Amino acid sequence: MNNAAPVLTAEGLGRRYREGATGALTVLENLSLSVAAGERLAILGQSGSGKSTLLHLLGALDRPDAGAVRWGTVDPFALSDGDRALARNRHLGFVYQFHHLLAEFSALENVAMPLLIRGLKKDEALAEAERLLTAVGLAARAQHRPGALSGGERQRVALARALVGKPAVLLADEPTGNLDPTTAHQMIDLMLALREEQGTALVVVTHDLSLAARLDRCLRLEAGQLKEEALPGLAAP
Repeated sequence: MNNAAPVLTAEGLGRRYREGATGALTVLENLSLSVAAGERLAILGQSGSGKSTLLHLLGALDRPDAGAVRWGTVDPFALSDGDRALARNRHLGFVYQFHHLLAEFSALENVAMPLLIRGLKKDEALAEAERLLTAVGLAARAQHRPGALSGGERQRVALARALVGKPAVLLADEPTGNLDPTTAHQMIDLMLALREEQGTALVVVTHDLSLAARLDRCLRLEAGQLKEEALPGLAAP
């Protein structure tokens, strides 16, 4: 059991959306979650079950209708918009099914962006970005813009960008969803190796059972609640 202090917690989260003129659709209800430092967690669930909504709440990209989120001891919703963005930059990294790279910047500049936003000197930010691009096997593609990269290369750049600031938690939403099986397997290997090197906790929303089985714990989101789920080979090395 991982006894490390939690780096991410949610207590009593609720989220509902308006449906029609008078109705409401409840997506999450009284949901709680605790993620320990360095823990690797998979969240499974059917399409429309609220997995992406949950990640958006955990990342304070959306506000819950009820409950609280903590990044370590920080309540992101108690901060101003600017301070919340800075705290998010320091505490969290994000990888999505679509890479969300900035088309007008090179791979190197995209990876350096979180550090530049943080206020790091440009030469230091670029040096650290180059180190991460080398770690994901893309040193030779550092000056290419996203449009000149393959889908798998763009996802590797996105992974490097998410981890360049050494976040406490990496939130990943279907990170292999747009990749072919071989490229997806390579992406998973890289993601797990890099987060192990940095001690980053990992929360992955995925339909990929082979990915989920390589993590420490698996939860399934059903009817607005998270339930522990056992998978064959869970936490296999």
